[in-house]
Amino acid sequence: MNFLAAISVALTALRVNALRSFLAILGVIFGVAAVITTVSLTEGASAALEDQIAGLGANTLNIRPGSDNRGGRRGGAGSATPFSSDDVDALRRDVPVIVAASGTVQSQVTAVVDGVNWPTQIVGVHPDYIEIRDWEIDQGRLFTPTENQRSARVAILGQTVAEELFPSGGSLGATVRLNGQPFEVIGLLEELGQGGWGQDQDDIIIAPISTVRERVSGFSRAGVRDPVQTVWVEVAAGEDMEVAQAEITDYLRGLRGIEPGAEDDFSVRNFAEFIRAFNESERVLGVLLAAAGLITLLVGGIGIMNVMLVSVTERTREIGLRLAVGARRADIRNQFLIESVVLCSVGGVLGLGLGVASAVALEQFAPALGLQQLPVSVDPSIAAIAIGASTLVGVLFGFYPALRASRLDPIEALRHE
Repeated sequence: MNFLAAISVALTALRVNALRSFLAILGVIFGVAAVITTVSLTEGASAALEDQIAGLGANTLNIRPGSDNRGGRRGGAGSATPFSSDDVDALRRDVPVIVAASGTVQSQVTAVVDGVNWPTQIVGVHPDYIEIRDWEIDQGRLFTPTENQRSARVAILGQTVAEELFPSGGSLGATVRLNGQPFEVIGLLEELGQGGWGQDQDDIIIAPISTVRERVSGFSRAGVRDPVQTVWVEVAAGEDMEVAQAEITDYLRGLRGIEPGAEDDFSVRNFAEFIRAFNESERVLGVLLAAAGLITLLVGGIGIMNVMLVSVTERTREIGLRLAVGARRADIRNQFLIESVVLCSVGGVLGLGLGVASAVALEQFAPALGLQQLPVSVDPSIAAIAIGASTLVGVLFGFYPALRASRLDPIEALRHE
């Protein structure tokens, strides 16, 4: 019997016992579906987070007052001595690897135009901030260092703020009142879209840091002139980020008079480290998911083997008759092996479809589940691995029943009732 004929005989046998065949592959279907759904959600979340971190800038460092978590303790950023605009200037001037630096001060405000109110956040920055974040001005212009020095009431609107306050357009040159203060709109930011956690990055107003500090937020710290909440720096292209991070840390320790051996009272965040740490976590999660999927497929394979052994018993007389009329033992073995492989492969395909449908449904109904966003990414390689693994299970767990069928004695098989 050739291979195609063996497949035809196997499909006919499975079709005759369609219900039993379907019940036999349920374990494989749900096993593959669970793996596909989980991996799709994990891949989607991973891609979204990587986009979010990449949007912060691959050569960008963020500096905050307060130490990192260490030994179960955390240096509180609110109680630590903040940096100042002079510190930002010193970093830009004295650390060669830094090409741009900006302090930030952030506050919640209510923007008002002709009776239309829109609550949003205003971020006070130095002019370098737009370059550091790799943003662009879509219309208008960026404020100048002079406007920053004299605390000019000028603002750059994000796309969402502009659409809410000026639905008919014409925002450039208009006046927006922020917490009662009149600001002239001098520019519009390019569309930034959603962040990795679903937040609207366009719901923002940018203004000179001195203006926000003195006229809007009132942010101050005793003993610190012109304080800033965070510092963003851009490292020159081609520089090693870990070396630059160490160089900046050493400089700030000296600037803040931290004794040798004492703990830093600030933290320098390298976003490349976040990416590496997340990739490591993702690798561990992938191993765990693969182990869970393997166990599920093994359970499904045991079910397939049991069904195939029952099938061999039920078709003993058929096997004996075929051997008596000249069928080779290899033909009998191949027939049952093909039946097992077909069962598992069909289960893998159905499980793939169910898994993708489940992942897409979860993405669509994420708001109903109380989630802002549940990104999904179906990797074709994972789908191919799932189908391949289910086929391999068919071979492994179908081999013993097939071998048992091929070794039956024709005379004893014909006597079987």
